[in-house]
Amino acid sequence: MKMELQSKVSQNGDNGNGSPQLKKPIDPVAGLSKDGITMTPPIDHSPLPRQDSLPLSPQQPMSPDPVHDLPEELLLAGWRKFWSKREQRPYFFNKNTNESLWDQPPPIGGQQPDLLSDPLGIGSVPPQVAGDVRLSRPSIEIPPAQVGEKRRASAEMGQLSPSKRPAFAYSPFWNFDIPSNAVIYERAPPVLPPPHPDIENLRAQMIARLRTHYQELCQAREGIHAPTESFNRWLLERKVMDKGSDPFLPSVCSPEISQSMYREIMNDIPVKLIKPKYSGDAKKQLFKYAESAKKMIETRSASSESRKIVKWNVEDTFTWLRKQQNASYEDFLERLAHLKRQCQPHLTETAKGSVEGICSKIFNMSADTVKTLHEKHWQLLKESNITPVPPFPEPTHKRKVVCYPIQMVIPCPRMPLVEMQTENEVHSLKYKTEALRINSSHFHKLEQLYRLNCRDDPRFDQFLARVWCLLRRYQTLFGIHASEGFGLQGALPVPVFECLNRVFGVSFECFASPLNCYFRQYCSAFEDTDSYFGSRGSILKFHPVSGSFEANPPFCEELMEAMVDHFEGLLGDTQEPLSFIVFIPEWRDPPTEALMRLESSRFKRKQVIFPPYEHEYRSGFQHFCPKTEMSSKSLHGTMVVFLQNNAGFAKWGPTPERVKELLLSSKPRDTV
Repeated sequence: MKMELQSKVSQNGDNGNGSPQLKKPIDPVAGLSKDGITMTPPIDHSPLPRQDSLPLSPQQPMSPDPVHDLPEELLLAGWRKFWSKREQRPYFFNKNTNESLWDQPPPIGGQQPDLLSDPLGIGSVPPQVAGDVRLSRPSIEIPPAQVGEKRRASAEMGQLSPSKRPAFAYSPFWNFDIPSNAVIYERAPPVLPPPHPDIENLRAQMIARLRTHYQELCQAREGIHAPTESFNRWLLERKVMDKGSDPFLPSVCSPEISQSMYREIMNDIPVKLIKPKYSGDAKKQLFKYAESAKKMIETRSASSESRKIVKWNVEDTFTWLRKQQNASYEDFLERLAHLKRQCQPHLTETAKGSVEGICSKIFNMSADTVKTLHEKHWQLLKESNITPVPPFPEPTHKRKVVCYPIQMVIPCPRMPLVEMQTENEVHSLKYKTEALRINSSHFHKLEQLYRLNCRDDPRFDQFLARVWCLLRRYQTLFGIHASEGFGLQGALPVPVFECLNRVFGVSFECFASPLNCYFRQYCSAFEDTDSYFGSRGSILKFHPVSGSFEANPPFCEELMEAMVDHFEGLLGDTQEPLSFIVFIPEWRDPPTEALMRLESSRFKRKQVIFPPYEHEYRSGFQHFCPKTEMSSKSLHGTMVVFLQNNAGFAKWGPTPERVKELLLSSKPRDTV
């Protein structure tokens, strides 16, 4: 019998590493070949040539085969034992049922768990619930052991390829099964350099310095704090007209002076006014404004006429305050409004040069930052033999296609290692010293988007690094202060999205991100970081021919105006069904330009109001905030406007029944 075995080995040859490779693998437990011939195992049992068979701990002596170092009945049931390099302890995997456990499974005979050491039965095999694949989702893919077959070593699986994991079907805040009805013409791909963790770190540091310098300029030149969120709105307003190469910062804009930043600084000069709650607060604000106006007009170079008018109105206000000790709340507010009407034009003219200097300096610093980032980015890419490419021309023969994600043309270099740890349903992704958090549900959401849209990384080798870049980019956008950027990424609640899809055929979001999107098709702010997760790019560069869309823009007046102009142009250029359902705040004191344009648009078919405190928005920080803070009631009304061409109105028109369903879906649960 031994002679026969040696003969078969010599005929089959070896497997490339000096070990014999049998065509009929031997069961290491029963000692039987596949044809049932009994064989005696050799006495000198050397380890099998498997890269995944690692010693179970540095202190334990290496067993002949750790994978099969289990009782016979467990091996026959499909259980194998492996070593987790990430957790530094052994775990057990069943190749038949796809289960994985940290503790050794109990004998097959039905032995009950030890109630003293494991009272909750955690170490036992968990019950399987039909349709719930979360309970059997292993942390690392362990393929069935096959003699003579090599697989990647555990060290090569450091980034835990999510593409190899069982499908994660839990989707509480999104629905990626809805197909798109958005049709576009083929377009040229962008030639942006791919994101890299080192560049995102540098970008975050330089933008933080830019924000700090903006605050210092406002304080030094005007004696005020930088208006809340004004830097973020400046970014949005500048990107509407920017022709530069950076996906984040503006660098080529005309004019250089931002009307958004200029207006917000001027509104806080000479002092920031907040609507008072009580008459005492109103009196203090009136006195503070008068005192600040007098100081400003005396210390600045102003015309004699302006100086005279401001001083006279301030003295008149002080006289009124001394006489009216018991004035009402309304009296104080009326007097403050009168003083501001009289003084503000002269104060604005006095501060104009200084405020324009702040806006110009911030823009020039932004352009210098873009230049530095561009040079550093391409220097890093050239180390991997990646060079710039010229812009692609637009296709000469236009062809209608269903909308598709942005595809990056410039190849991505090998990304550095990003470590991941999970604790209490929160994933922490760490690169060097920078750790970013994301909750488990949104991390798995990014997995699904990446699997559906990414084309250059089927093994998910770059996944964690790209998620880290995505989180770093949006955290940089939010700002450096607590709760800053909260309103930039607010989203409609899930019932509203479900109603929009069911009743109005909506399948596309015009303003979203991979972190807050509901549909798998959406436009977002950043082409480079978001493209791997399904973004169609900026909505202002997106030109659909037909489809039904939802638009909930960030609250930046210039961006909302550009949105209305863009939508009206698209609706006028096509005869196919096209519909935009726009959600914007009902600001009427004074009314915004975007709101007035929507109300007077020739494509408006209907407008309805979600009353304040009677509808909700999902948090802009939903990917890491606690579940109790996931939604908040809106403090202002939201106006919903239906913009549709004739074909869109015929197909998705806002009939009374449909509008009633939409209004009902917007009600929070506690008010339904």
